[in-house]
Amino acid sequence: MSLTRRQTAAALAALPLALAATPAAAHGAPRRTRTVHIAGDSTAARKYADAAPETGWGMALPFFLGPGLTVANHALNGRSSKSFIDEGQLAALLPGVRPGDLLLIQFGHNDEKTEDPARGTDPYTTYQDCLRQYIAAARARRARPVLLTPVERRRFAADGTAKPTHGDYPAAMRALAAEERVPLLDMQARTLARWQELGPDGTEAYFNWLEPGESPNYPDGRQDNTHFRPAGAIEVARMTARALLDARVLAPYDLRRLGARVPEAWISWPQAA
Repeated sequence: MSLTRRQTAAALAALPLALAATPAAAHGAPRRTRTVHIAGDSTAARKYADAAPETGWGMALPFFLGPGLTVANHALNGRSSKSFIDEGQLAALLPGVRPGDLLLIQFGHNDEKTEDPARGTDPYTTYQDCLRQYIAAARARRARPVLLTPVERRRFAADGTAKPTHGDYPAAMRALAAEERVPLLDMQARTLARWQELGPDGTEAYFNWLEPGESPNYPDGRQDNTHFRPAGAIEVARMTARALLDARVLAPYDLRRLGARVPEAWISWPQAA
């Protein structure tokens, strides 16, 4: 049955009212903010004023994420994939995980401490078993798990070659990611390549190396080849954001400043609770 011109005109006139009554989501309204949760160790963790200038890369990650993403940094000093679970840290973060969120999972530094039964794991057995628990927990919340191999330490051979220090743990994580079909950010490979580019001298400013008297928190100085200063945390956070883009976990519109300078002054250390 065809409409008359008058009926067609009336229908068109009513269209704006019908659209106004349609839910905003149907018109491409902005999606809710998603959260990027970080489960990891001291290399990612938030640091407080009594540890400055030590900086976890998770503190700098928000500088590279767009306004539709926020970061919940649950990483804690000294934890392994095992101890983070055993202490209830994974269970504690899960109520805040919502559908569409990301759970970045980066452990390895403390899993290597096999002399400590509370933290040590075996790469191809207990380490993978623990990582599976994070993956399953994220999926149960309809969030997306993402595995990150551990960032590399600052270690160089006598000829200036950057040395890998994590044994079989990165390979075990890569194998698990393929088995579980989980996105993998190979941060060990990325950081190792970057440290090689910078060399022993160029990497010193990225790690928590301090002269005596340079920081009141370290009056005798510091020679730390594991933890970062602001420059290193910013660089690793930038590499993480690029890896999220390369793995198609995030889209270009989710990210910002990938090629821009981020001032170290943007890093802040809150007072400990």
